[in-house]
Amino acid sequence: MKKAQPVSPSPFTPLTVGPLTLRNRFIKAATNEGMAPGGIPSKQLVRFHESMAAGGVGMTTLAYCAVSPDGRTLPGQIVLNEETQPHLRVLTDAVHQHGAAASAQITHGGCFTFIRERATPRPLSASGGFNKVGLMSGMFRKQAMSDADMQQVADEFVRGARLARESGFDAVELHMGHGYLLSQFISPLYNKRRDQYGGSLDNRLRFPALVLRRVLDAVGKDLAVVCKYSITEGVRGGHKAEDGAAIARILEREGAHMLVLSAGMNVESITTMFGSSFPKENRVSTGNPLIATAMFLQRLTEPKVDFRELYLLEHARKVRAAVKLPLAYLGGVKSLQSIEQVRGEGFDAVALGRVLIAEPDYANKLAAGASRDSICTSCNRCVAMMYTPGGTSCVLGQPGNARLNAQPAAVT
Repeated sequence: MKKAQPVSPSPFTPLTVGPLTLRNRFIKAATNEGMAPGGIPSKQLVRFHESMAAGGVGMTTLAYCAVSPDGRTLPGQIVLNEETQPHLRVLTDAVHQHGAAASAQITHGGCFTFIRERATPRPLSASGGFNKVGLMSGMFRKQAMSDADMQQVADEFVRGARLARESGFDAVELHMGHGYLLSQFISPLYNKRRDQYGGSLDNRLRFPALVLRRVLDAVGKDLAVVCKYSITEGVRGGHKAEDGAAIARILEREGAHMLVLSAGMNVESITTMFGSSFPKENRVSTGNPLIATAMFLQRLTEPKVDFRELYLLEHARKVRAAVKLPLAYLGGVKSLQSIEQVRGEGFDAVALGRVLIAEPDYANKLAAGASRDSICTSCNRCVAMMYTPGGTSCVLGQPGNARLNAQPAAVT
């Protein structure tokens, strides 16, 4: 008798994350959208996330909400404050109308910033000294955070989380990866401190863990508190997947409700993040010479990497073996077969970025049996489309609506 094949758990069952229950296991991953001119969420941003909710995801994630003006990396990013709150409420109301949840990714860029007007003489980071990111913006030095700086930034994360709650969000995602401020503490590439915040992995996690605890204390009974981090930094001298598993154990111990498993660094190893190179023929005219220069340098220095499905799975398995809390797998999911494999290996949710930019209704198509494979070609051009007038979009479809992208969300 032929042995029956095991059936992978369905991605269409509900998932409990802290106080939140999602209708299914599909999460729109945070992808910088370029839809908040002047820092104000636009009608195009609302349309973008509403399309994800209408397309069937359990939760959609609003990318990069800075907890302070200094926390931005670029001028056109949302700052969580009273000015943006009514516009954010329009977005969450639109998402909720379609039965999905909304998550706000709250973060601080640290020394990874191109904002020159700031409250401190130099961009804050885990350690001071030379700032390689600042080579393109003229901010050649960074400033090591003091205990007072850490308490202030932790306070800003708490205020941001509370404002997210008041704006109708169901979850907040603390960004601890990709080379932003909390990642700069975790990473041995950036953290050269010799006090209680440097050295061992436990010490390097001390400040990010403080932020997590403070946010949990403030909103954890009402909102899911999620952490996104880089399992591996993908660069010599950075942490590896074994360290990524240890980081997960620390975040689980501190009470995180779920982890989103990413990888790579914005400056040193962007191909690790996206699983493939940004080839020359995929250039998009950004209209911003600073960004164009950065993209050119990345193409010049990054190795050629060909895309493969589930490119982070071997690293993510180490995390799954190390912890029991819910995990969202992110990295190269492009087909029903991949989704079934990820679910079968014990990952609780599937986070999708480029696939949903290409097909916002991909989850609905899978549920109806109308599709198996995504149309996404992993060309990465949607990343550069963020800098176009209409914001992020897939080059296989229509560009974002530049007119709607110029209109504040809450203005009728």
